[in-house]
Amino acid sequence: MNTRTSPRPTTGPGTRLSTEDIVRRFVEYFEERGHRRITGSTLLPPPGDPVLFTTSGMHPLTPYLEGRPHPLGRRLVNVQRCLRTTDLEEVGDSTHLTVFRMLGTWSLGDYEGPQSLDWGYGLLTDGFGIDPGLLHATVFGGDERIGPDTASLELWQEHGLPVELTVDDNWWSNGPTGPCGPDSEIFLWTGDTPPESTPTGDDRWVEVWNHVMMRHRRLDDGSLVPLPQRNIDTGLGLERLASSLQGGRSVYDGDFFAPWLRLVPGLWPLDEPSLRLVCDHLRSAMVVIGDGVRPANTGRGYVLRRLVRRLLTVLWRDDSSRELVDLPGELMRHTLVHFRQDMDPDDVRRVLLDEERRFRQLLERGRQVLARPRFRGPLDEEDFHYLHDTHGLPRDLVLSLRQE
Repeated sequence: MNTRTSPRPTTGPGTRLSTEDIVRRFVEYFEERGHRRITGSTLLPPPGDPVLFTTSGMHPLTPYLEGRPHPLGRRLVNVQRCLRTTDLEEVGDSTHLTVFRMLGTWSLGDYEGPQSLDWGYGLLTDGFGIDPGLLHATVFGGDERIGPDTASLELWQEHGLPVELTVDDNWWSNGPTGPCGPDSEIFLWTGDTPPESTPTGDDRWVEVWNHVMMRHRRLDDGSLVPLPQRNIDTGLGLERLASSLQGGRSVYDGDFFAPWLRLVPGLWPLDEPSLRLVCDHLRSAMVVIGDGVRPANTGRGYVLRRLVRRLLTVLWRDDSSRELVDLPGELMRHTLVHFRQDMDPDDVRRVLLDEERRFRQLLERGRQVLARPRFRGPLDEEDFHYLHDTHGLPRDLVLSLRQE
């Protein structure tokens, strides 16, 4: 057990970095080390990418990670907005958001992992003022195909950081096929006690920065072949880091959520888990709309529709008269500015209100259909298919209405 007695990160006496200060310091730090800033893309991935939304900064860079020369060179840095539907069920806890900004750096066949980790350690400790005693690293321990990542292990040992070796938790891939490789993750202690245990043994260790040694490509048969070049791909969650540096206990405590937590409770009294979900999903929906997506029954539009209807379900649980028309314009303007989106807040509001109206109509129709004698007993798969195909009632909505 680490016996340090200062469990909260600090950026120095009297210093409180804003989210934008953190972005600026991050980008300048790597520009000083030869990286060129590239413009972060929207939430929409490039043509041909199988994912619905950009989930990490590497998506727009895939051709360059696979060997194509990048016009700005071999060292890159950017700030990328991301959306992860895989985390929807986790939203409301202390670390997960649906939409967030990712700080990223890349070496396209230039420097190796130890250099990336050394720079990362320097930025966190000297640049952001984090006590090294609050950090813990994890490293790929090796399996039957790839040996342990001894270079990363030795780097962390030189810095005196505790290290945990894992296998699955420290192997990064972008799906069942494609670029992959071992990674080393940096964790920050967020507990009220001195640091203890390890990242896999205590969830008070929160991952803040992942450094991927992207050296391999996994083929359809599961085999690994070398990539044309050995890359480094790193990602650091901006909101997660900012909330910690600002003394927050959860990712909702940063300055980027301050107006939400100031205005929403007075508008709609909610318990904390419900408040977090409503704020996250509304904020995320605004960003998705700002990138040109509109509600639909399939694809990206369905993800947006699901976000809006999920938050409305929570919002109406205690009071069905609550309406999104009451949402302060300040929250829309704040969100669009934070994510660098050029869209009229009134246009965002119109999309949300239209979807709210459609959902109310669907709920009323659903209640009328489910009141029929045929659907008063247990439902089988044929019933669910009929309700979806004939009346447009998805399974999760049917189950929710049955619980009313």
